[in-house]
Amino acid sequence: MGELVFTRNGVPVATAAPTRSRPALVIGLLCASGLAVSLVQTIVVPLLPQFPHLLDTTPSTVSWLITATLVAGAVSAPVFGRLGDMYGKRKILLFSLALVAVGSVLGAAAPDISVMLVGRVLQGAAFGVIALGISIIRDELPEEKVGAGIALMSSSLGIGAAVGLPLAGVVAQVVSWRWLFLGVGLIGFLLVAGVKAYVPESSLRTGGRFDFTGAFGITIGLVCVLLAVSKGSDWGWHSPVVLCLIGGAIVVFPLWGWYQLRTSGPLVDLRITARPAVLLTNVTTVLIGFAMFASFVMTTQIMQAAPSSGYGFGLSLVGAGIAMLPMGAAMAVLSPVSARISAWRGPRTTLVFGGLMLLLGNMMAAFLPSSLGMLILATTVISVGSAMAYSAMPLLVIRAVPQSETAAANSLNTLMRQLGTATCTAVIAAITSAMTVHAGGTVVPPQTYTIVFVVAAAAALIGTIIAALTPSPEAAPGAAGEAAPAVAELKAA
Repeated sequence: MGELVFTRNGVPVATAAPTRSRPALVIGLLCASGLAVSLVQTIVVPLLPQFPHLLDTTPSTVSWLITATLVAGAVSAPVFGRLGDMYGKRKILLFSLALVAVGSVLGAAAPDISVMLVGRVLQGAAFGVIALGISIIRDELPEEKVGAGIALMSSSLGIGAAVGLPLAGVVAQVVSWRWLFLGVGLIGFLLVAGVKAYVPESSLRTGGRFDFTGAFGITIGLVCVLLAVSKGSDWGWHSPVVLCLIGGAIVVFPLWGWYQLRTSGPLVDLRITARPAVLLTNVTTVLIGFAMFASFVMTTQIMQAAPSSGYGFGLSLVGAGIAMLPMGAAMAVLSPVSARISAWRGPRTTLVFGGLMLLLGNMMAAFLPSSLGMLILATTVISVGSAMAYSAMPLLVIRAVPQSETAAANSLNTLMRQLGTATCTAVIAAITSAMTVHAGGTVVPPQTYTIVFVVAAAAALIGTIIAALTPSPEAAPGAAGEAAPAVAELKAA
């Protein structure tokens, strides 16, 4: 009797019969993990104006609470994705959730900004959770549950962002900002226990040696890019520091790519990443992330702006939080629907439809609706588009890569989302600083919001066009669906 053994570059890959019990519980725990990580990204945003007083520091130092998490998350996502493929996805997932929990508790107890920054770095180091969760769902759950599970898991980043922004404001206003961090920490520890007890370890592993040189190279390159993008408005786009960072990225990434193409077992398999179905999906991801995040950032500002501004509604933090709840609800409800559309017409169709919804919603918001109901409708349309797009992108990626590369490929796709949100933040800062009037007080003209939403709509349009032109992943050579039989070998028992 024979035993099927999968190989990658001649290296045997461990396999086992997938666990089929309690798929709903597994999906629930993994999606809750994604929500927790998304909350980490957003809970400090409404509190940034208060932290200089609360932590006795300067606004420029407080801005590092966002930058540190962004950089740590961008670096950890591809590294943890590769480690998951090599040594076990659940094992790395548990480690990531533990970092979230420890970093959150550290942030809750932080006596000053330096300790808080350490906590934020630990929190950011867990951004690979989404890709790891998607890979476990793909590897271990029954086929009929995979589509809906991946759609909900992928959308959890957007759902968490939509819920996290208003939730942070409400908790900070009613209780204390420290409870935000403590709550996320407790959730993190509970998820560690739940995942360990009920989520199966993925049976597919690549083995081999970890590419430390590749990890170091991508770390340097990403730090240069993200610091330049996130700090360009503060430091000045023509400042020596920003120019050196951009120059460093231009030098490092080609050298890193050259090394990745010539080493065995690279951190990122660029030959797979360069496939049109993968490359164009990742480019689309950056643009979709930009189009989505603009709404999350700007809508809360419009809702809380004074009516005398000509566009605001004068809501409190609590009121704005309640008004934004339909955004998160729409993403949660539409994710399973998106999976059905992908099963019926293919994930590319779902992505195109989602991009069109993002275009429509941002154009609706660009005209600064005169009623709160119309603004909520516009942001809900954006949320529907985000749910559609976010649910389709990982399906496109996993259909175009070998199954042994699932976590690494989706980690790179998650990184593209972060690049999109980071770019969005930089563009918003640049537009706002250029148009804000400071004479006799800070005044943000309504044209500022209109321009931001129009730029977001343009990003959605370009992303939709690219998605429509992306070749079907089923046609990509060596796609996941056909990779396994190609590498299976019969070993005598």
